[in-house]
Amino acid sequence: HQIMETLPRLLIFPHTASAKHAELLDDYESTKGAWIQSQLSKQYKLTGEEECAKKCDEETSFQCRSFQFNSEDQQCETMAENHKTSTVTKKRDVILFEKKIYLSECKIGNGESYRGTMAKTRTGVTCQKWSADSPHMPKYSPKLYPSKGLEENYCRNPDQDPQGPWCYTTDPEKRYEYCDIPECEEECMHCSGENYQGKISTTKSGYTCQAWSSQMPHSHGYIPYKFPSKNLRKNYCRNPDGEPRPWCFTTSENKRWDFCDIPRCTTPPPQPGPTYQCLVGKGDSYRGKIAVTASGKTCQRWSEQTPHRHSRTPENFPCKGLEENYCRNPDGESAPWCYTTDSDVRMEHCNVPLCGAQVPTDQPVLPEETPVVEECFQGEGKNYRGVSSTTVSGRKCQPWWSMRPHYHSKTPLQYPDADLRMNYCRNPDGNDRPWCYTTDPQVRWEYCNLKRCQNSESPEDGSESSPPGNHKPNCSSCLMITSLTPSTYECGKPKVEPKKCGGRIVGGCVAHPHSWPWQISLRRRSFSSWLHFCGGTLIDPSWVLTAAHCLQRSQRPSSYQVYLGLHKEDGESYTQKIDVDRLFTGPMRADIALLKLSRPAQLSDKVIPACLPSEHFPLADKTVCYITGWGETQGTSGAGVLKEASLPIIENKVCNSRLYLRNRVQPWEICAGHFEGGTDSCQGDSGGPLVCFDKDRYIIQGVTSWGIGCALPNRPGVYVRVASYLSWIQNTMKSN
Repeated sequence: HQIMETLPRLLIFPHTASAKHAELLDDYESTKGAWIQSQLSKQYKLTGEEECAKKCDEETSFQCRSFQFNSEDQQCETMAENHKTSTVTKKRDVILFEKKIYLSECKIGNGESYRGTMAKTRTGVTCQKWSADSPHMPKYSPKLYPSKGLEENYCRNPDQDPQGPWCYTTDPEKRYEYCDIPECEEECMHCSGENYQGKISTTKSGYTCQAWSSQMPHSHGYIPYKFPSKNLRKNYCRNPDGEPRPWCFTTSENKRWDFCDIPRCTTPPPQPGPTYQCLVGKGDSYRGKIAVTASGKTCQRWSEQTPHRHSRTPENFPCKGLEENYCRNPDGESAPWCYTTDSDVRMEHCNVPLCGAQVPTDQPVLPEETPVVEECFQGEGKNYRGVSSTTVSGRKCQPWWSMRPHYHSKTPLQYPDADLRMNYCRNPDGNDRPWCYTTDPQVRWEYCNLKRCQNSESPEDGSESSPPGNHKPNCSSCLMITSLTPSTYECGKPKVEPKKCGGRIVGGCVAHPHSWPWQISLRRRSFSSWLHFCGGTLIDPSWVLTAAHCLQRSQRPSSYQVYLGLHKEDGESYTQKIDVDRLFTGPMRADIALLKLSRPAQLSDKVIPACLPSEHFPLADKTVCYITGWGETQGTSGAGVLKEASLPIIENKVCNSRLYLRNRVQPWEICAGHFEGGTDSCQGDSGGPLVCFDKDRYIIQGVTSWGIGCALPNRPGVYVRVASYLSWIQNTMKSN
């Protein structure tokens, strides 16, 4: 039953095969690393997936519902089972292909092609088996109509009845009855269109949609390979971010995005997954009756528009349980929340207790003196207890307690000694090295992007290729670093593993010393001393990136000094103090600036540049990035030492909504922060880095620029988008 509940998410993914495979394999869903122990199958030695699909389509001795292909030994196995009828386990070098028609629990048109497992009529009567002759003698049977899918007692439409699938019933008084099979979301949408799969590509105002894979004319963060569960195909209308209905970016430079006019389906929506009276994951399945926020404020009713006007209404979100004023999570936030009845506080999160079987996700902040080592694993990594959660191909790990998108048995309850917390890489089953299930429905599991400790023996292991469109960092500075200190320091690769805590700069998460070695302190003279007033990022031994507004007081380079390699704001004995030789402010009054140092910094374990991004690097929505600084902590602990915080990127479309910054954010800026506030850069952190981990290194994606207040709810920070100024940065460095 639980496996079946994951189907709506699985069904929206086309197999991304090469063009020559597309025709045959389009009818299949593929899952890399998944394997079924079949009871009824045939095996063939074949050279490719397409040949295997052909064998499955031509199978006559049983109904072939799936096949699995082992690329290593070119073994094809056609099978009568799929993941709805058999347990799926993980296996290297195997791809499981399942016929979509046998996975779908919705109907297209009159449902003649429906091959789902609904076995009850619309009034709840159990269906009679098609092969049975009691209590009703059937006109349609598997023997007479072998191609109509008359299996078990599942609802079918063998006679093309315009009213849809039906069945003979087990009630002697009622010969047959129709079944309630929801329509597939191809010509219409259920709920808010989150699973809409159709091909409409024009907005309600008549604009043509921009392709999701394109960054022109509008740069955006909804990158298809970063959001495999959102089915961002071609330029079709979709709803990846919890809007009331599908939308798209448009091809008009004057209209960034617009809603699409998708009609609602007339049939009932698919059955939802399990709901809970306690918190599981982010709480999107919470249906309890808590109606008070974490600070004690009463929730506003979802159906009302006072004191706060909003679009999260039961009409716009009919499947999200927006009853009364109960705390809910209709839009993928980090936890259940509600609008409040306090006119001064628009919305707040709620304190919903965790379900008993779930491992709490809040981790204690480690004391500063905790020994710090670079993350690696010993042997097979059975005892690895780090916090890495990225696979070798850059995919994000699925939480161990979650069954979406992959149903599995490696849960914290089943493996209590394996430390299966959150979505951290682990090795609960004695594999070659730490691994995880991925959030990509087409890739069941992968090894993690971790290296073995140098004193550890390593069994041979493979690696996965990067996902399509993977962007490599700009390594112009990497080459310079190598020439100065061969093979010792690489951009974006600290020698001390960052803590990567979810804390806040305002409020306190002290960084591991020297774990962000590109962070600099920009100082200005005050009588006989140099005082910290802004941050910055070392991007080359001779160059620092900062914010232009940090240089407003003076355009004289002698007014500034750069401190490198420090953890404490006051500096340490090994801190490098270098004068500024020249200042360069960004084009078109952009809030970005370059500082040319009077001499190159001496690279060490404490001083390493960050990598520059690729030009026009598309930063995906909800990417977790990190800010660092010594700025204002508003009386909280940790002042005077380098602090860090993790922040999710907020797509500009979302950030410019009425909820957040109301069209203040420009295309050359990045928005990042938490819905509830509390995590932000503040005065003194201006000019500092917003870095994001990509593959195996940290990339400087943003320069801390501006914000409304500090760490306030619904007021995320704004950062200059470094990728938008890459040409200027490179040309300035090259010419000077």
